[in-house]
Amino acid sequence: MSEKGKLARSYFLQGYNCSQAVAMAFADELGIDKDFLAKAAIGFGGGMSRLREVCGAFSGIVLVLSLKYGDPNNNLESRKLVYSYVQALSKEFEKANGSIICRKLLSNADITFSGAPEERTSEYYKKRPCPDIIERAADILYNSKLI
Repeated sequence: MSEKGKLARSYFLQGYNCSQAVAMAFADELGIDKDFLAKAAIGFGGGMSRLREVCGAFSGIVLVLSLKYGDPNNNLESRKLVYSYVQALSKEFEKANGSIICRKLLSNADITFSGAPEERTSEYYKKRPCPDIIERAADILYNSKLI
């Protein structure tokens, strides 16, 4: 476990969503205010706003890599670089968690798949693997040495 993994877990347990938690853990490395990252990542939580598609924790990785290596002038080489890093880390994430798809990651958890965010209670945290997945996501990004 890295300090980044622990920090990302901590943010999730404070009520931030999965994507926000991972992105915010790397605020210092990006030189970006964590409040901005929380705002930028909000729609990616719950597998794209609780659509249960791409895992929000993995989307947090994508956001961090995009902010670190993306070129605002739409440089093709920059895009290729970001895509290659995202593809490599998606393999690591899938190896560690079994999938990058939220609904698959939560298939064994007793959860609701409604569109509305759930209240964060002790029961909420007990029934889902999200804190562990978020911690692993931040560890994968940290251990990649890309940030």
